[in-house]
Amino acid sequence: MSRTLVLILGDQLSPALSSLRGLDPARTTVLLCEVMGEASYVGHHQKKIAFIFSAMRHFAQELRGAGWTVDYVTLDDPANTGTLVGEVTRAITRHQASKVRVTEPGEWRVLADLQSLTPVPDILPDDRFLCSHAEFQDWAEGRKALRMEYFYRLMRRKTGLLMDGDEPAGGQWNFDHDNRKRAAPDLFMPQPPRHAPDAITRDVLDLVAQRFGSNFGTLEPFWLPVTRADAERAAQTFITAALPHFGDYQDAMLTGQKFLYHSLLSPLINVGLLDPLAMCRMAEAAWRDGAAPLNAVEGFIRQIIGWREYVRGIYWREGPDYVRRNALDAVRPLPALYWTGRTGMACMAAAIGQTIEEAYAHHIQRLMVTGNFALLTGIDPHALHEWYLAVYFDAFEWVEAPNTIGMSQFADGGLLASKPYAASGAYIDRMSDYCGSCRYSVKLKVGDKACPLNALYWDFIARHRDRFAGNPRMAQIVRTWDRMAETQQAALRQSAARFLERLDETGTDL
Repeated sequence: MSRTLVLILGDQLSPALSSLRGLDPARTTVLLCEVMGEASYVGHHQKKIAFIFSAMRHFAQELRGAGWTVDYVTLDDPANTGTLVGEVTRAITRHQASKVRVTEPGEWRVLADLQSLTPVPDILPDDRFLCSHAEFQDWAEGRKALRMEYFYRLMRRKTGLLMDGDEPAGGQWNFDHDNRKRAAPDLFMPQPPRHAPDAITRDVLDLVAQRFGSNFGTLEPFWLPVTRADAERAAQTFITAALPHFGDYQDAMLTGQKFLYHSLLSPLINVGLLDPLAMCRMAEAAWRDGAAPLNAVEGFIRQIIGWREYVRGIYWREGPDYVRRNALDAVRPLPALYWTGRTGMACMAAAIGQTIEEAYAHHIQRLMVTGNFALLTGIDPHALHEWYLAVYFDAFEWVEAPNTIGMSQFADGGLLASKPYAASGAYIDRMSDYCGSCRYSVKLKVGDKACPLNALYWDFIARHRDRFAGNPRMAQIVRTWDRMAETQQAALRQSAARFLERLDETGTDL
């Protein structure tokens, strides 16, 4: 009897996967494998490795319960070759498989590995996403700029989410201007549900501690959902307890509050434990039932069917060399403070500190704190890309690379973003309470006691003056720089130079 081997990757933990569809479980073997090549191609956060391995093991259990034959290769199997190619090759022989199927991987690197197999597997589209590669290409073809907002409208019409006929609910597509409130410390902050490790997860934690104990980040306490049932409970908790205020405070940052009203659902969606469209439908239902305001629901849905689908389209359209782009010629090595969190800058210490503890920081902490600092100091965007890919538990290259190379670092020269997301300390002060406890003064522009972001911001503008002068969204800032007195310009650049020299010497600002 001919047998089909179905390879399921660690971010494809969905029973509705295209590679499983239409197959007879009696003639199929499903292969899941933990391999060192995938666990170590960057120095992943310990919690990220544990999350994926535990979710994989629980999914294997789920598949067996549904009647599938599952071949699961653990990392510590003595015969484990350490690579996907090696494990698929072994499994073909072991099960005398005549055919291999796999749903398209999310990364160019893994696709190249699969295409090197003999026989080459049937690679099926990943239709967990709403927009196919061909559909994105059709949308992008002939456009001078690939702005997410217009793509998002296409996805809204396609799904019917938050639509009244052919018009957007509430009369506008985007309520982002309502979602920029500063959070107060006395707000009630819902906490994400915490899940005690079961025996499967405990075995994984022991494995990770033994094999990856020197990796970045702390492993325990480990409380992430790793089963479909727990993921769905986490989703319902967010919809009920946090979504009503998510919109207002989604850009806010607050000392001691790691999560605020954020969902923490992105890793669960990205590995397949939650269906993205189903999550959007749940959020829309909350608005239609009067349980959540439109600005919150629209902002949440935009992140999923807008931004998430859009960056995937960019990643696959631009090709594997996208991660190496460096339009601003930034070459500074990644400073040690990104790994240690040791810095006198309260905003950086908070964002990196919680990254060490939780493998998580929300999008503004990534974009406007760690990303902004890297942009202003001229850190090599590929080094930063690899850091983000390593340290966050929702980071897979298809979603992380465009966010870093395009959105955060402007390294693609403006393909994705219309302007660099650069900011002085005033932005951090407006959106957080970090500045009140910082060793630096956000009110000072120059000198050793001044917030470094203030001088670094203008130094960044000066370094790229000629490039930004022709950018409609940056031209006014360039003119402001040009109108400054030469003595003021010199003081700002000297202050920035002193900080950068200290950063280069020590890897911190201390």
